[in-house]
Amino acid sequence: MGETSFRRSVESGVVAILRATSSNDLLNATDAVLAGGVSSIEVTITTPGALRIVEEARARFGDEVSFGVGTVLDAESARAALLAGAQFIVTPTLDVATIELCRRYAVPVLSGAFTPTEILGAWQAGADLVKVFPASAGGPTYIKTVRAPLPQVRIVAVGGVTLENTADFIRAGAELVGIGGELVSQRLLDERDFAEITDRAKRFCERVAIGRER
Repeated sequence: MGETSFRRSVESGVVAILRATSSNDLLNATDAVLAGGVSSIEVTITTPGALRIVEEARARFGDEVSFGVGTVLDAESARAALLAGAQFIVTPTLDVATIELCRRYAVPVLSGAFTPTEILGAWQAGADLVKVFPASAGGPTYIKTVRAPLPQVRIVAVGGVTLENTADFIRAGAELVGIGGELVSQRLLDERDFAEITDRAKRFCERVAIGRER
């Protein structure tokens, strides 16, 4: 899956970050967020059986949904994720070897970073987007400040993004937002409240659209 198809999958501006405990949870949550307009899903590698879950999800949804693997700490883990069918890789920190591996196989990589030096380093190493994490530490103002000297860097805000601040992060210069428990919480999965998950997905997409209006 190349950059073009990944970009198409995140036109909503939202990446759903799932920490499901079973394949059924993931598949049901994917159905729910997809109904709400979100078609880019990051499954954290810390989820038990994450790579098997990704394989099952890819088999069911095909290219209707873009499945990535997140919390990837090294190139070895990234390669295992790609072999399982991951269509993009997300790291919490800057790891140049992981970026290089993804570039070698033409798979989009969202590299974690926080300081301006890390953000520029990730971009120069070849990251498709730079995940500013935790975004809550500096808020939208930090994103705006960093973007001033680094306007070329494509930024994803992750960590502490809520319905209330999503539009602010987008206005500040984030191209995308990554949403975890605020979108798909374990409580909603346990209660099987998929209608609420769909509604949250719609509302996050709406907030991104408002932010893009500037």
